[in-house]
Amino acid sequence: MNIKKNDKVKILSGKDKGKTGKVLQVLPANSQTDAKISIEGLNLAIKHLRPRRQNEKGQRIEFPAFMNASNASLLCPKCGKATRVGHKTVNSLDGKKAKKLRVCKKCQEIIE
Repeated sequence: MNIKKNDKVKILSGKDKGKTGKVLQVLPANSQTDAKISIEGLNLAIKHLRPRRQNEKGQRIEFPAFMNASNASLLCPKCGKATRVGHKTVNSLDGKKAKKLRVCKKCQEIIE
């Protein structure tokens, strides 16, 4: 998965096309579903809640709904552009473990 929690993303399609926001939640893909993300303040859905007690009023709650992760592109923190994500493996100083890092395809800077 190329998009992680707290990343800034730009929406590529849908009712909020062109807007940017911070990722709140990520649901990774599995065999039956695609990867989904929830973005702060975007793709808002309204849920109507029925009153639970007799003298209580009903409510309308707005919340950021999940959208397909392929409809969003990661914003590079260095160049500020919507970019594809590459991966690079870097060995640690000890030489014991290799770490897989995300890389911006436009400016070749490490994203983290």
